Amino acid sequence: MRLLSVRLIVSLILGVTLVSLLSTYYEVRREKQGLRNDLERRAEVLGESLVENVEPYLDGKSLKQLQKIVGRFSNREHLVGVAILNAGLEPIAQSAGLPQQIKVKSLALPEAIADNKKQSHFIRRDGRLQNIYALPLHRNDEVVGELVIVHDADYIDAQTAHVWRETFLRVLILVVLIAFVTLMIVRWSIAGPIAHAAQWMKSLRTGRVGGFRAIMPDLDLLRPLAREMETLAESLTAARSAAEKEAQLREAGESLWTPERLSVYVRGKLGNSHLFVVSNREPYSHIRRGNSVQAVVPASGLVTALEPVLCACDGTWVAHGSGDADLETVDGKDCLRVPPQEPKYTLRRVWLTKEEEEGYYYGFANEGLWPLCHIAHTRPMFRVSDWEHYCRANEKFAKAVLEEMEGTEHPVLLVQDYHFALLPRLVKKARPDARVAIFWHIPWPNPETFGICPWQRELLEGLLGADLIGFHIQSHCTSFLQTVDRTLESRIDWDHFTVNRENHRTTVKPFPISVGISGPSVHQPEQNAYLDRATLLQESGVEALFLGVGVDRVDYTKGILERFLAIERMLEKYPVYQQKFTFVQIGAPSRTHIKRYHDFLADVQAESERINWRFQTGKWKPIVFLNRQHNHAEIERYYRAADVCLVTSLHDGMNLVAKEFVAARDDEQGVLILSRFTGAARELRDAVMVNPYDIERTADAIRYALEMEPEARTARMERLRKVVREQNIYRWAGNLIGDLCDIRLEIPRDARAENRVVAAS
Repeated sequence: MRLLSVRLIVSLILGVTLVSLLSTYYEVRREKQGLRNDLERRAEVLGESLVENVEPYLDGKSLKQLQKIVGRFSNREHLVGVAILNAGLEPIAQSAGLPQQIKVKSLALPEAIADNKKQSHFIRRDGRLQNIYALPLHRNDEVVGELVIVHDADYIDAQTAHVWRETFLRVLILVVLIAFVTLMIVRWSIAGPIAHAAQWMKSLRTGRVGGFRAIMPDLDLLRPLAREMETLAESLTAARSAAEKEAQLREAGESLWTPERLSVYVRGKLGNSHLFVVSNREPYSHIRRGNSVQAVVPASGLVTALEPVLCACDGTWVAHGSGDADLETVDGKDCLRVPPQEPKYTLRRVWLTKEEEEGYYYGFANEGLWPLCHIAHTRPMFRVSDWEHYCRANEKFAKAVLEEMEGTEHPVLLVQDYHFALLPRLVKKARPDARVAIFWHIPWPNPETFGICPWQRELLEGLLGADLIGFHIQSHCTSFLQTVDRTLESRIDWDHFTVNRENHRTTVKPFPISVGISGPSVHQPEQNAYLDRATLLQESGVEALFLGVGVDRVDYTKGILERFLAIERMLEKYPVYQQKFTFVQIGAPSRTHIKRYHDFLADVQAESERINWRFQTGKWKPIVFLNRQHNHAEIERYYRAADVCLVTSLHDGMNLVAKEFVAARDDEQGVLILSRFTGAARELRDAVMVNPYDIERTADAIRYALEMEPEARTARMERLRKVVREQNIYRWAGNLIGDLCDIRLEIPRDARAENRVVAAS
C-alpha cells in the first residue's frame, strides 16, 4: 500500500507539473504576443499622427522644422526615438533619444519604401529587444522617404519572465497540496476500506462474521470489487452453512436432502451426460423498467428445485421468452448464461407469436387440459385452432431442445407439465439415445373424464414417448394407466407400473413435489407473532383478535368461494367470533383475459363484499381480499402471523401453499385446514382435513382450529414440519432425476444411425 501511495503521488506530481508547464507556455506566448501587438498599435497611432505633420515639410527647405517636430517625442513611454529618412535612407532629422553612436541608416526598413507599406520588425540590439516601425512618406503621391519609430521592447521579456516565476511558485504550491490531499484520499477512501475489508475477510475465513453488508458503504470507490467480494462472501457463508448443516444431520443420524447434496448426487448420476430442462415458465425473465433492464426471478418451487442441479452440471434450461426485454439479452442462438450474478448454466429462450401463445397456452392448455384434469365442474373448451397452435408450440420447443442437444451423447431431458404432452415423443423419435422424463404437475382424471378430449390418443402417444412419467400421487398414476389401457393398444405391467408400446417401455411413478425448509426449528418469542399480526391487520385498516389466511391464484379450482361461504357460516353459527376473526385472502390475478377467470374474479370480489356488508362494524370486517401479486417475503409475514391457514382446493395435484405455510411456521404454531382433494392431504395427515363442498363442517373446522389447545397445536405442527423437512423439494428432484438416469435404454443400432441423420438435418 505504501508503494502504491508513492507511485500515485509521484505520477500525480509529474502529471500536474507537465500540464501546468504546457499551460503556462501557451499563456506566456499569448501574453507576449498581446504585448507586441499593443506596442505595434501604439507605434502605428504615433506614426500616423507624425506623418500628417511631417509630409508638408518634405520639400528639402524645412529641415529645422522637421527636427523640431521629431524632437517633441523624446520622452514618451518606451520610446527610444524618431527619425526621418529620405528615399536614399539617409537621415534628414532624428530625435535626441537615439544614441549618436548608432547609425540611423541601420534602423531603416527598405521594404516600407519599396512596397509603399508600413512595416514592423522586432530586433535585438546590444542584448535589448527593440521594435522598429517604419511608415512611407509621400509628396505628390510619390514615396520620398520613410518615418522610423524605435521603441524599447525589453519590458516584454521582463513581463514574460514574471509570468514564468509566478507559474513556478503556483505549481510548487499546487503540487504540495495535491500530494497532501492524495495521501488523505488514499488513507481514508482506499487504504482504510481495504484494510477493513481484509480484516473482515480474515474474520469470514475464521468464521467470526456472518455478513458482508457492514463494510459495503466503505467500498464505494471499489464498487466492482465490492460486488465480487459480496458474491464470494455469500458463497463462502452458504458453503459453511451447508457444511455445518450436513455435520448436524450426520450427528443427529438424519439424512435430509439439501441443495448441495442434490448437486453432488445428480452429478454422480449424470456422469458424462448433459441435463436439459423444458418448461413454459423461464427461471429468469428480463423486464424493462424505465431506462434499465432488470432480471426477475419468478416465485416458483420448480426453479428452487432444479437450479442447483443445472448449476452443478452446467445444464441447459429451455423456456418461453416472455419478458419484454428478453430478446435484447440473448446471443445469436437465443441463449444466455444465468444466474446473472454468477453464470453457471444456459437458458435457451423460445419465441412464440401472440397467436401461438394465445392458442397453445391460454387456449388448449388452460381452457382445455386444465379444467379437464381438475374436476371442478368447469366445462373444458377444445378448439381445432388451439390444438394446432399447441402442436406447433411443442414442435418449436422440440426443435430448440434438439439443437441444444447436438454434440451431446446420451442427454437427459426433464420436461415440465401439461404444456408439453407431445414433446417427449418428438424428442425421443429424433434422439432415441436420450433419457426423457415428463412430470405432470396437475391431476390426471379418470378415463371417462379424459375421454372428453378429442385428441386424447395423440396426447397419450406423445407422453408415452418418455422413459419416465411422474405424477404427484399414486392415484394419478393409476388413472393414467387406466386411460392408456382403454385408449391405446399396449402392454401394461401393473406390478411395475410400466407401459410397453411399439417396443418402447415407459415407467409411471409418483414423485410428490414439495418446498424447501430450514433445519431444526428455532423458537421465537410468541409475542412476535401477535405484534406482526396486529401490524398486518393495521395495514389493511382492520382490528381483530384472530387472523386467518389463504394464498391462491384467483382460480376456480382453489375453492375460494366455498372458503368464503364457510367463513360466513362460522360467523353466523358462532357469533362470538364476530368483530374478532378476520380472514385475509391473498389472491394473485391469473389468466384474467380468459372469460372464465375474469368472471370468477368478479364473483370472488362480489362475494367478499356481500359478506363484509352483512357483518362488518366500525374498524372490523370479516374478509380482506388482496387482489395483487405478492412476493414471497410479503406472503411469509402472513404465514407466520396467522392463527389458521385455509387450503380448500376443489381438486389439486399437490398444492404447495399448504407446505409453504408449514415451512414458514418455525415457531410451531398455527393450524392448517386442508382439503382432502389435494395431493398434499396424502402427506400432511396432521392438518385438519375438510371437504370444501361441505360448508357446515368446514365452518366447524375453522372454529376447532381457533380453539385448539396450544399443546395439541404445537404437536401437530411439529409432525407436519417433520414431514415437509424430510420430503422436501430437493428429495423430489433427486428422486426424479435419479430414477430417470437408472432407466436402461435399449436402442436399436439402425434406429440410432437413422435418427442421428434426422437430428443433423
